[in-house]
Amino acid sequence: MRYRLYYWPTIQGRGEFVRLALEEAAADYVDVARRGAAGMSAMLRLMESERVERPPFGPPFLGAGKLLIAQTANILLFLGPRHGLAPAKEEGRLFAHQLQLTVADLVQEVHDVHHPISSRLYYEDQRREAKRRAPELLAHRVPKFLGYFERVLARGGKGFLLGGRLTYPDLSLFQVVEGLRYAFPRAMGRMERRLPRTVALRDEVAGRPRIAAYLASERRIPFNEMGIFRHYPELDVPR
Repeated sequence: MRYRLYYWPTIQGRGEFVRLALEEAAADYVDVARRGAAGMSAMLRLMESERVERPPFGPPFLGAGKLLIAQTANILLFLGPRHGLAPAKEEGRLFAHQLQLTVADLVQEVHDVHHPISSRLYYEDQRREAKRRAPELLAHRVPKFLGYFERVLARGGKGFLLGGRLTYPDLSLFQVVEGLRYAFPRAMGRMERRLPRTVALRDEVAGRPRIAAYLASERRIPFNEMGIFRHYPELDVPR
């Protein structure tokens, strides 16, 4: 089955968490909206069509046969067991989903630091509020989230979040670290000293053959100032 991934064509965003899982699984997929105007139109039609019985609110969403699955964590909950990226037992699958939802919480807070008032406004229209919010994010919220993942890795004791085998939350934590390094290089340089297991996981994922090939390919969209992780030097306040 060829999957159909629907996401904005110029940013990594939340769609990147799905892309990483598809790439690690060597799954056959097409990134629909990156196929030009026709792909974008197809994505927008699915979001707006009254013929879609279970319409998505917005991207990312995944076409799998007749299924149309929205929300990043929900998509990964679907893909994980089908491609060896989730534990076999129910309690493990639930914990993997729990970790992914925690990633989603962190991603939302990172997004909101550069759009603290409204997503409809440009960053430049809310720069003052963003500069007030950034120190709180970097001094308290990001360390709290990453500290949690560091503790989970320590309790597992085998290098991955759910023991000795890679699962989709590991790929997502990799993406979070990469995004935070791009957005806040100075702050992350200090934080990472207290996160040896998280950094080791990031390096392990980056070195996996399929992921390494993906990162070096044109399929990997570069970070930019349109996505979730954005680098504004004035917000990179190390604490």
